[in-house]
Amino acid sequence: MKSVPTMFLATAAFFVLLGMIWGIQMSATGNHDLSPAHGHLNLVGFVTMSVMGIYYALTPAAAASKWAWPHYFLALGAVVILVPGIVMALTGKGEALAKAGSVLSVVSVVAFLAMILKFGFGNQK
Repeated sequence: MKSVPTMFLATAAFFVLLGMIWGIQMSATGNHDLSPAHGHLNLVGFVTMSVMGIYYALTPAAAASKWAWPHYFLALGAVVILVPGIVMALTGKGEALAKAGSVLSVVSVVAFLAMILKFGFGNQK
């Protein structure tokens, strides 16, 4: 299996690729109704996961901890649930999934904060 930093960054790259394709599709059709979901895919999926991946790449002790992989899957789950949830909310199909994804996103950032506070940043000794 790939390393935690690699998975965060590869997943982030995948999400930004999806976001770019979605943006092109919105532009081509002139329909920007789902722009908030597109924006969250790019922000939570690409930016947030990239920052987390870079943190883990620069802080090997955090990447080697038993909490790194659960954090990755929590962050991944947040995006996978949040973005379709926002689509559902925007199309009138309910907000439950968007709410669940939002909670997962917050929990993922709390986990990130905990990692930073526990392991610091970089190769601290």
